[in-house]
Order: sequence, then C-alpha cells, then structure tokens
Amino acid sequence: MKQDHKGDGPQLLAPLNLPQSSLDKLQAYAELLVKWQKSINLVGPDTIPSLWCRHFLDSAQLFPIVPQSVHRLVDMGSGAGFPGLVLAILGVSDVHLIESDARKCAFLREVARVTGTSVTIHNNRIEKVAPLGADMVTARALAPLDKLLSWAEPHLLPEGHCLFLKGRGAEDELTAAAKDWNIAAQRIPSLSDASGLVLHLKEVRRG
Repeated sequence: MKQDHKGDGPQLLAPLNLPQSSLDKLQAYAELLVKWQKSINLVGPDTIPSLWCRHFLDSAQLFPIVPQSVHRLVDMGSGAGFPGLVLAILGVSDVHLIESDARKCAFLREVARVTGTSVTIHNNRIEKVAPLGADMVTARALAPLDKLLSWAEPHLLPEGHCLFLKGRGAEDELTAAAKDWNIAAQRIPSLSDASGLVLHLKEVRRG
C-alpha cells in the first residue's frame, strides 16, 4: 500500500516492539481496508492518509496494557476492527467482536481469514448479545463513558477490566459516569493523540 508523504506507516508502531510477523499481518489488514473503503465506509475518509496513526497505533497501544491473564476479550462496536481485531492479530486470545453492520462484519471476517486470526464475530446490537463472560471489554469512538459501562456490564466478569480509548472529553465523561458508577480509573496518555487518554477501568460497579 502506498504511504502518504508524511510517512504514515508500520514504522509508527516501532515503540511497541512488535514482531515482524505481526506487522506483516497488520500491513495486509491495512491494504484490505483501503480496498474495501472504496465501496464501504469503514472509517472516516479523512483518516485514510493517517491510517496507521489514527487506527492501527491507536488500537495497538492497548496490547501492552492487556493483562496476560485475560482469557476472553469483548470489543463493543468493532466497526472496521479497531481495537479488537488488531488486538487479536497481536495475540490476545478468545476475542469477540460485536458489530451490528453486516457489511462491516463481512470485512472483519475477510481480514481474519487473510491474516489467519481466530476471532468470534457477533453481527448484532450490543444490548442483544447474550452475556459473554469477559474479563476485558474494549471500545473506541463508540459512546459516552456512562453508556459504554451500561453496555459492558452484562458481559463483564466481577473482576473484569475495561479499556476505553477516549479523546479530550475523557475527564468530563468520568465525572458524569461517577453519578451512577463506582470505578477505579487509571488514566494512560495516548500514543496516537496528544489530547487523548486510554481509560483503564477496574472495580466497575453500579453505585
């Protein structure tokens, strides 16, 4: 795939020290995305020139944070597979992708096939998927935090964690969510967005 003049490409993931085999799979993923984007709106068209930073680095930065003890990860509103499919490609086991758009699910299945990645795809609305018993739930660019927690709760084991990628409004969302939820929140600066945060949430309870 031709990279833009800004050098947006796999080299942006160098700080994560990923093996070449993983980078090769992500490269194949990126090429499929650009191809399918011509007929399906998988990501915002204006993000294609910065595909590796805006989508792949943004997703892959979660990989070092996911505890090795995680046995099942549920990614809500997967869209084009960010971050759930990226995490599965990098080695997280038993990843479940929830996506209501059938065309996007077809894309997810094709990327999984081409990259030899095992994932379970649920073509349904989040609230209609039976509880999945996950010890990690992820989401990106999907909904405000309080809504994410409401969707995540049925799928999350009692000691489970959440990893949510958030922009500059993260603190306001945490304040709003605190009205109905008790959570222990770790704020991790984003590698892909200077104004963004990765919210690592533990001890998630309705309060």
